[in-house]
Amino acid sequence: MANKQNQTPAGHLYIVSAPSGAGKTSLVGALFEALPNLRVSISNTTRAIRPGEKDGSDYFFTDIAQFKAMIEQGDFLEHASVFGNFYGTSKSAVLTQLKQGMDVILEIDWQGAQLVREKMPAAISIFILPPSLEVLEQRLTDRQQDSAEQIQRRMRDAVSEMSHYHEYDYLIVNDDFSTAAAELQSIIIAARQEQRIQSIRQQDLLQNLLN
Repeated sequence: MANKQNQTPAGHLYIVSAPSGAGKTSLVGALFEALPNLRVSISNTTRAIRPGEKDGSDYFFTDIAQFKAMIEQGDFLEHASVFGNFYGTSKSAVLTQLKQGMDVILEIDWQGAQLVREKMPAAISIFILPPSLEVLEQRLTDRQQDSAEQIQRRMRDAVSEMSHYHEYDYLIVNDDFSTAAAELQSIIIAARQEQRIQSIRQQDLLQNLLN
């Protein structure tokens, strides 16, 4: 029994998705400030490293031949080609962190989420919604990163992205940031008290209590 438990991942895999401007990055950032033993999955990419980036911290920078070999070996939970570069989430890297007792967060879109759930159905998925389309458009405008045309494209993409909300386990509406951050934290905290997880983490305590 003990050997079986030791082979069982002691962490949870979380999928967090949201349309651009809904506040996903800020909410995940607040989560890391509030809770220990969290990791954001670091993707592999074939694009060139940019100034200020670090291999193994921002991305695992991988050449095309190695990336394609990883695809053939089935090592990616999900992968995609974006503007001529490949991006992917390594299954072996995620499993290593989970077995170490870390909770791992994947910030991916609904398409990537579908692929991950096929390979790791125990993943907990969370979708973050804006309180309204008007608020979402205002947030995109306030960022001052995109032209009016780009904002309208992002709005169209947002509606398409949000139509997949029903595929997720949890929905969080990011109207008030503090409330949304607390709701996101509550999902992680509750999952950590699952009997399966606690049986692994509290083996010594359980042994002392029951003997």
